[in-house]
Amino acid sequence: MSFGFVAFHYPSPEHVEEFVDRCHQVREVLALQPGFLRAEPWVTPEGDAVVTTGEFESQQAFQAAFAAVSRELGAAVDSDEREVKPRQIHTLLSR
Repeated sequence: MSFGFVAFHYPSPEHVEEFVDRCHQVREVLALQPGFLRAEPWVTPEGDAVVTTGEFESQQAFQAAFAAVSRELGAAVDSDEREVKPRQIHTLLSR
């Protein structure tokens, strides 16, 4: 069983591409971590949300990978003033 996530980010329109770039930076760090399987950033057709999806071998791999992101990129996974509403993060288990 793998462990996944879906994160919805709501940047203001002028920051959408900046968020996409930041998601790619996060993915680069995640990809170096044991148990990482995949992560992709998406943008809604309306451009009002950046959605990231990811998959790991286990919840422990997910937690360790995001700890590495925090160490490497600092506040990359925290909400900030560029977002017009709080992000939503959902974790998932494959079945």
